[in-house]
Amino acid sequence: MELIHETTYQAAAKVSDVIETHFLKHLAAAKENGEEDLACLPDAKIVEKIIDVAFWASLRKEEGTSTKISLAFLKPSQAGKPLLFERRLPLNSKVLSKLAPGVERAGVHVGIWHDDGELYIWGTTIKLPNYCFVLDVSEPALLVVKQRRIIGLGKFTNVAVLRGDQVKVVDENTGLLPDSPAILTSLLGLSSSALWSDPVNVLIQIAVGMRAHGRGGILLVTPSAHENWRASIIHPLQYAVHPAFTGVTDLVQRDCGKASDIYWQNALKREVENITGLTAVDGATVINDRHSLLTFGAKIARADYSTPVEQMQFMEPVIGGSPILIHPSSIGGTRHLSAAQFVHDQHDALALVASQDGYFTVFSWSEQAQVVQAHRIDVLLL
Repeated sequence: MELIHETTYQAAAKVSDVIETHFLKHLAAAKENGEEDLACLPDAKIVEKIIDVAFWASLRKEEGTSTKISLAFLKPSQAGKPLLFERRLPLNSKVLSKLAPGVERAGVHVGIWHDDGELYIWGTTIKLPNYCFVLDVSEPALLVVKQRRIIGLGKFTNVAVLRGDQVKVVDENTGLLPDSPAILTSLLGLSSSALWSDPVNVLIQIAVGMRAHGRGGILLVTPSAHENWRASIIHPLQYAVHPAFTGVTDLVQRDCGKASDIYWQNALKREVENITGLTAVDGATVINDRHSLLTFGAKIARADYSTPVEQMQFMEPVIGGSPILIHPSSIGGTRHLSAAQFVHDQHDALALVASQDGYFTVFSWSEQAQVVQAHRIDVLLL
């Protein structure tokens, strides 16, 4: 198909070929594996125009509110029972900004298809085929390209993030590196589970909540088999929890087989919000690997038996984000240095750090490299 469209957002042209190649690879692999209900491939020109129009729409406001909208490339016959417009709407920034207030709810997508060299809007849908191209307009000049997962909590995997003239394309191979934490491999779609009760999925929900409250915070995840973590915390604890609060733990254990129950999911969401809210308190929130809350507002200190952390391996799961050895203070302030020191002391623990500016970093220990590793994963949480 030949689209007659002059791109004015240069990042759209820069990333379109890479995105087409990504979807081509995944759709071909899914077809070879016998998967069904697969989306149509969006070619580079289609990707370029959708991104270009969406970018300019993101800068428009309707009654003082910025445009937030989710666009999906599919024909109506792939959408289950879609909401169809009587007449096609042209795909342009003005139409998107006018339409956005009515479709900005989570799970609602504006359907886009093509005819005679033109892209058009045909209606809305809540059902998408597997590996469907989705573009979320999250805030002014911030666009996230996603694909519909076949399995996995959250239903989508991020493919690329465009913020103004900055483009980051997710590198799935990052999750194949030795000692990659499970939260990273799950977000990359390499080890996804469809169960809400899956321990990693619960941790992802907590991470999303931590980033969403915008205040910054630290979450320490420690083994339930012992309490060695206490050697790396200043005592007495100001907000110690006794007995450990097991709101999330009880739900996961009791209703593991009822993960599709909407009432159970809402209950889990409320319990997760209990934990994420506490991460906004100055200091670290500590849970164990069963998601039981142990304390919050805790101050991290170097264990008596340990040494100061001097370097760590930093990486981002994007193309060009190769691992580099740096001092923890190079990527942030006290939170990042404290989290790196905690993992340096407690090798079997995990530290999640949310920054007020939206960055999100996971600290873990690499047995192979014998060093703290820090994965910046905010591009996967958007």
